[in-house]
Amino acid sequence: MRPLHHPRTDELDLVTVLHALADPVRLAITTALADGAEHACGGFDFGITKASLSHHFRVLRECGVTTTRQDGKHRLISLRASDLQHRFPGMLDAVLASAVTSERA
Repeated sequence: MRPLHHPRTDELDLVTVLHALADPVRLAITTALADGAEHACGGFDFGITKASLSHHFRVLRECGVTTTRQDGKHRLISLRASDLQHRFPGMLDAVLASAVTSERA
């Protein structure tokens, strides 16, 4: 299996990251990953097809929001919170806080 592309921290682009997080499914994935743990791809159930879920994982990884680690047959996904904080201070916290506020409304 070929290695997955993960942009370097200095390659992260604010517009691309915000565009990725504007999608409700990708925002929900990001919110779930905010616990700081690694999550298996199969552990997410948003009522969409596996192909659609894979697409959302790829968009998040390629824009630099998440990182994916191969562990045998499994792919484990985690949030690149420290990289995002370093590159765009406060942005992730603001987006996650907004998502929580929207869920409560």
